[in-house]
Amino acid sequence: MSGAKTVAIIGAGPVGLAAAAHVLERGMSPIVLEAGSQAGHGIRQWQHVQLFSPWEYNVDTAAARLLAPTGWNSPNPQAYPTGGELLEGYLRPLATRTPLREVIRTSSRVSAISRVGFDKAKTRGREQAPFEVRYQNGKGPEVLRADAVIDTSGTWFSPSPAGSNGLPAIGEAERADRVAYGMPDVRGAGRSRYAGKTVAVLGAGHSAVGTLIDLARLADEVPGTQAVWLLRGADPAKAFGGGRNDKLAARGELGSAFAALVTSGKIRVETEFGVTHLWDSEGRLKVSAGACCGARSVVVDELIVSTGFRPDFSFLSELRLRLDPAIEAPVALAPLIDPNEHSCGTVRPHGARELAHDEPGFYLAGMKSYGRAPTFLMMTGYEQVRSIAADLAGDRAAAERVELVLPETGVCTRGGVESGEAAGCCGGPAMEEVSACCAADETAKKAGASGCGCS
Repeated sequence: MSGAKTVAIIGAGPVGLAAAAHVLERGMSPIVLEAGSQAGHGIRQWQHVQLFSPWEYNVDTAAARLLAPTGWNSPNPQAYPTGGELLEGYLRPLATRTPLREVIRTSSRVSAISRVGFDKAKTRGREQAPFEVRYQNGKGPEVLRADAVIDTSGTWFSPSPAGSNGLPAIGEAERADRVAYGMPDVRGAGRSRYAGKTVAVLGAGHSAVGTLIDLARLADEVPGTQAVWLLRGADPAKAFGGGRNDKLAARGELGSAFAALVTSGKIRVETEFGVTHLWDSEGRLKVSAGACCGARSVVVDELIVSTGFRPDFSFLSELRLRLDPAIEAPVALAPLIDPNEHSCGTVRPHGARELAHDEPGFYLAGMKSYGRAPTFLMMTGYEQVRSIAADLAGDRAAAERVELVLPETGVCTRGGVESGEAAGCCGGPAMEEVSACCAADETAKKAGASGCGCS
């Protein structure tokens, strides 16, 4: 692909715009197709959320070079932006004040990608055929031809359902008016919907944790608000994270705050709760783990499903993708990000080699490249597209070079169990009143011992 000139980029989020900046810097021509009406459309859905990483990790290097001549004021590198601040302070100027404004096509939803004159089964001469990208805009169907394609469309608009088997719970679609997904703004735009209500949150990731914390704060402001945490697993402490050992301090603080709320009883916890059914119950919502008489159930007013996201491959059916059957990530990347083996800081930087498919010139990047794995960091996406742009330009050395050092954390999962000795932390974060690396260390020191030995 050293002769590639036109690169179609799907999605104008942070990673998509970074891809465009790197492609442009390499002397190629990016064309960015964004389904929303503005760049960063996905982030607008969670603009109330504060990022775990400070500004220094959220600005791509090539994008910063594009912004420099515009008089852009780089934010305080140590400050933690919200999604809205990321939009206003970085993505909007990048999309409107740099040469990228000429290559972004908004309200352009990609519907299909293939090779010109080649269906999926035809091989001879395939690599030389350009890509045909079909998309819909206000004028109707359009076709774009490109030498390469980078899909950074993300996963935000394809959330995982409530069912513990990966399928929608029975009755989930029929009760959609009382079910929300991801991380709704429960104290802001959604306040009237959730204030004074009993709200169940299903999930154990950062979206679920953040939403439960916001609901607990809403309960302090509006009497009658009750947060119920529905946890598929048996151990709530696994959601508490690395505490002070987390190199992303905001992520560690979130886990510590959440642990305190759960311990205090402000958040009701239902463990080993695998949702199977949603029912009507006298004007409320009955959430059940099991179908029959012995099924466990909770009755709530609203359900928030924060069980992660999954990629949409529907418009890629004519391309030759090599995806891991479980994680739905590129096969070379999947072992590095498998959530059964990795979390926190154990995912090493990677690039074009791990993201390649049997369709030369096509790459998944950003959150979509991680399939169903939740361990993605924005800075990882920036490194991905830097490597991909170098690969498309024929600069193999730069494509193979690692230019990113990821922050590490003290608690990571290996093989489904907490790796205390390796990670330096056992049993969740320590509380503030004791200087300790973790909960187990804190307990030992309170008892007069020098520590638990896990670090």
